[in-house]
Amino acid sequence: MTRVTSILNQQKFSKEDLLFLLKTEGDNLKHLFEKAAEIKKENVGNKVYFRGLIEYSNICSKDCFYCGVRRSNKNIQRYQLNDNEVIQAAQFAFDQRFASLVIQSGERSNKAFTEQMEKLIIEIKKIGNSALGITLSCGEQSIETYKRWFDAGAHRYLLRIETSNENLYYKIHPKDKTHNFQKRIQSLHDLKEVGYQVGTGIMIGLPFQTMEDLADDLLFFKNLDIDMAGMGPYIEHKQTPLYQFRNTLHPLKERFKLSLKMIALLRLIMPDINIAATTAMQTIDAEGREKALMVGANVIMPNLTPLKYREDYLLYEDKPCIDEEAEACKNCLEARIHRTGNSIAYNEWGDSLHFKKRSSTLN
Repeated sequence: MTRVTSILNQQKFSKEDLLFLLKTEGDNLKHLFEKAAEIKKENVGNKVYFRGLIEYSNICSKDCFYCGVRRSNKNIQRYQLNDNEVIQAAQFAFDQRFASLVIQSGERSNKAFTEQMEKLIIEIKKIGNSALGITLSCGEQSIETYKRWFDAGAHRYLLRIETSNENLYYKIHPKDKTHNFQKRIQSLHDLKEVGYQVGTGIMIGLPFQTMEDLADDLLFFKNLDIDMAGMGPYIEHKQTPLYQFRNTLHPLKERFKLSLKMIALLRLIMPDINIAATTAMQTIDAEGREKALMVGANVIMPNLTPLKYREDYLLYEDKPCIDEEAEACKNCLEARIHRTGNSIAYNEWGDSLHFKKRSSTLN
């Protein structure tokens, strides 16, 4: 029995195990991907859950060094969808049987934003008599705001940490009162306390990032006991401070392969969580999201944002599908997903099985 086979047959994985698998290539890598696909099928099946993505606003109070919508970037047009645009997108998701939405926004925590988001959640829940599940990705908020949005009808929340290494965190964020590593970690605990299905994620292939960092990220997810994850390759943006380190990066194809490894490993160590096949994967590889589905991912987010806003929500460059209408995007994804041997779970919220099991043990 080879070392890879021995590790893949384990129930628990050490940091050394994860590091070894992150560095594996050739036939051993093929075995890793095959094992992840097997674990996925056994635990969550070959269903893919759609989350209709609404990029609500690119107005942000943060100034993250990697992000194209960072506060200091004066080269983009700021926008916020009006109520009617949000409801129309939600109605489209309902009509197309997506069953779930993700509302994503730049980070703001003022009273007006809090109240507006609460109002929109309440209005969306009226569609189909609460037929649509709602995931929010609106950054760090007070626990009171999280509870307010939860009570209004949101039940999942994605808050990406980008790295679990505090030192690296401050290399990719300013070190000031607006960017606090410990506060971000606390926010994840607050979300769990309120009752959300909690998701987080990282960027893979960042400047200064090591393989040890990535192994620690996986263990962080495991120890935090997350319910869902969204992670993908770091893709540099010219209008950000980190762009100056572009010559230190792994080639894009290496970042893509490393991202597939991370998805596969996360599926191994957390077999029943939801894992997104992120759009960034498709930026590097035309079949990136399909390849992610084949090694462990089970969630895809078709973009429902009105076309006129999409060029202004570029967290990174060369983002795909910014000129594709929602209907065309849906049809394209359908064909792509069926080619992977997966099926689309229409009219299903696709809540995290991990969350359901965890909740049952607490009750």
